[in-house]
Amino acid sequence: MSNRLINETSPYLLQHAHNPVDWYPWGEEALTKARTENKPIIVSIGYSACHWCHVMERESFEKEQVAAVMNADFVCIKVDREERPDVDAIYMDAIHAMGARGGWPLNVFLLPDAKPFYGVTYLPAQNWVQLLGSVKNAFVNHHEELVKSAEGFTDNMLIKETDKYNLHATSPQGDEADRAEASPAPTLDDLHEMFEKIKGHFDTEKGGMDRAPKFPMPSIYKFLLRYYALTQNPEALRHIELSLNRIALGGIYDHVGGGWARYSVDDEWFIPHFEKMLYDNGQLLSIYSEAYTLTKNELYKSRVYETIDWLEREMTSTEGGFYSALDADSEGVEGKFYVWTQAELRSVLGDDFEWFSKLYNIRASGNWEHGYNHLHLTTISFVPETVEKSQWRVGPPLNYLMKGLFEKNSTYQAALQKLFVARESRIRPGLDDKILASWNGLMLKGLTDAYRAFGEEKFKTLALQSAHFLKDKMTAPNHQLWHSYKNGKASIVGFLEDYAAVVDGYLGLYQATFEEQWLDEALKLTAYAIENLYDPEEELFYFTDANAEELIARKKEIFDNVIPASNSLMAHNLFTLGTLFDYPDYVKLSDWMLAKMRNALLTDVQWGTNWAALYALRAQPTAEIAIVGEEADVFRQELESWYVPNKILVGAKTASELPLLQDRFALKGQTTVYVCFNKTCQLPVHSLEDVRKQLTYINE
Repeated sequence: MSNRLINETSPYLLQHAHNPVDWYPWGEEALTKARTENKPIIVSIGYSACHWCHVMERESFEKEQVAAVMNADFVCIKVDREERPDVDAIYMDAIHAMGARGGWPLNVFLLPDAKPFYGVTYLPAQNWVQLLGSVKNAFVNHHEELVKSAEGFTDNMLIKETDKYNLHATSPQGDEADRAEASPAPTLDDLHEMFEKIKGHFDTEKGGMDRAPKFPMPSIYKFLLRYYALTQNPEALRHIELSLNRIALGGIYDHVGGGWARYSVDDEWFIPHFEKMLYDNGQLLSIYSEAYTLTKNELYKSRVYETIDWLEREMTSTEGGFYSALDADSEGVEGKFYVWTQAELRSVLGDDFEWFSKLYNIRASGNWEHGYNHLHLTTISFVPETVEKSQWRVGPPLNYLMKGLFEKNSTYQAALQKLFVARESRIRPGLDDKILASWNGLMLKGLTDAYRAFGEEKFKTLALQSAHFLKDKMTAPNHQLWHSYKNGKASIVGFLEDYAAVVDGYLGLYQATFEEQWLDEALKLTAYAIENLYDPEEELFYFTDANAEELIARKKEIFDNVIPASNSLMAHNLFTLGTLFDYPDYVKLSDWMLAKMRNALLTDVQWGTNWAALYALRAQPTAEIAIVGEEADVFRQELESWYVPNKILVGAKTASELPLLQDRFALKGQTTVYVCFNKTCQLPVHSLEDVRKQLTYINE
C-alpha cells in the first residue's frame, strides 16, 4: 500500500508514504481537490527527526479505522516543515493567533481556500478521532462561523510585521535628517539595559535560561560574547562560561560520538530530545570556537574537534553537502542508540568500569529510566587542581573536565573509544539525508569559525567542499538559491533563510581564505535577495521569493529563536558587505533595520539577541584590517587567535581590486598590515605586536 507521498524525496514524507491515509504533498492538486469537493483540509506538519510525529503516526495515521475517517471527510496534506518552512510559518502563526501553543506535529484544519480555522499538536488516537468528528460537524452545520473565524485568523496574518510589533523608528519616507533623528546610533547605555533585562532570566546555577526544557540558544551566547568584548562585564563572561560548560558536559552532548542533540527535556542539560540537527551543531561550532579564542578553554576545543569528526563521519554526502538530521528514535524507541544498562557498560569497559561508573553516576537501576544510563558529567564534586592525578579515586574531577584538562587523557579516551566501537553494532537512528541550503550555510559558517580559531586544515577542506557544493549544486545561473537537494536534484525556490545563512557562510569563508570568489558569490546572492525578497515599504525582507508559490500570506521573519531570524542575519551581512565593498547604502540599510528593532530589544531582548549582537558591534568602531604580502595567511592565523569580534579581515599576497585593498601594498618587501576605523587609518605596520597596539589603542 502506498499513497501519493511515494513520489516525494523528503525522508519525512516518505516515512508516511505507506500510511493508509490518502496523503497528498502540499501543492495545487490537493488544494484543487478540496475546492472541487468542498472538503476541509488537514495539513499535518512535522519533520523526520520528530519523536512525537512518529508516535502520532503509529497511533493514528497507520490505523485503518482512523485513516478511513480522514479519507472520507477531509483532504489530507503532509508537509515537511524543513522543506517548506514558509507553509509551516503561516500555519504556526495561525495556531498562535488561536491562543494555542505551537509545536510538532502541527495539525491544522483549513477551509477549501486554505484559510485556517482550528489546529492542535499531538493528540492520542481516541482524541484525534473525536476531534475529526467535531470538525466535520462544524464544517457542515456551522460553516458560516468557521468562515468568519478563518477570515479573522487570516486577516491577523496579513497585518504588516512593523505594525503588529510596533517596529517603527520613523516614517519610511522620511528624509535623511528625519531618519537620523529617529534612529540614534547604538549606545552603551542601551546595551547595559538589554543585558540587565536578559540577566533576569539567567539560570545562574545550571546555565542557559531559567526554564525547561533547555535549548542551546547560540544567538544569546553570541550577544553575551559581543557585550563582554565591549564592556568587560564579568557577569556576562560568567554566564557564558557556565552555560557553555554545562552544555559541553551534560547529556545533551554525545560523549561517545560527538555532536549535540536538539535540546534537554529537563533543566539539568541531562536527558536530551535525542535528535541531532545540523543547524544546532553548525551554530554551536561557531560559539565554542569564538569562546575558545577568549577563554582558551581546552574543553571547548575538544568539543569542536569531536563534533566535526561526527559531521565528517555521519553527516557528509559524497558530493560535499551536509545532511539535515539524525532521528531521535531507533527501533521505534527514543534514545535507544545512545543509552546503556550497567551490565552493558561493565562488559564493554572491563577494568575501566569502576572509575567510569563513578564519573558518570552509573547505577544498576539506571540514572535515567527503564534501567538505562545516559552519559552526563555534572555530578562530580570539585577538588583542588593541585591534587595529583595519581590521587584521583574516581577518575577525573569535574573542574578538570570543565577546563578540558582531561580530554586528552589516554585512559579516558580509550574508555570512550570502547563504547564507540560497541555502539556501532547497534541499529542506527534514521538519517534525514536531504540537504538544505540554509542549514548548510550555518554549518559552513561554523566550519570557517572553527578554522579561524584553530587553524586545522581539515576544517578548511570541509568548508571549501561545502561552499563549492552550494555554489555548484544549489545556485541557479541567475543567482537564485534552491532550498533543498536530494538524489541529485535541487528543488524548492530558496527562502530568505537560505540567502542569509549562505551569504554569512561565504563571508566567513572569504575571511578565512582570502579567496575572492566567495565575496563575489555573496554579493550576487545579496543582490538577488534585494531584488526578489526585499520590501521597500517596510525596509525589511520577506521570507519568500517573489517568484515562489503564492500562499495566503507573505510573511517576514523578524525575531530570533534557536536559529537567528533571517532578517537579523541579513542585517549582519549587509553591514559586512557594505564595509567590504564600500557600499554605503548597504550599511545604511543594515543600520535602519537595526534601528527598527531598538524598542523591541529594550523591551525583551531574549527574542532579538542576534540583532543585539549587531547592536553591540555598531556601538563601537569596527576594525578594517587589510593584510598584504607573502605571509598574509600566516599573519591572519596569528591575528585570529586573539579575541577581537569587531573586525573585518581582507588580505592578498599582491594587489587586489577590493576597496579595502586598493592602493595597499607590501611595503619594503615585507608583509604589511593596515588597520582602519571609520575610514580613518593607522600607520601601516609590519609586526603583529604593532597591530595589537593599534587595536588596543582604539578600543580604549
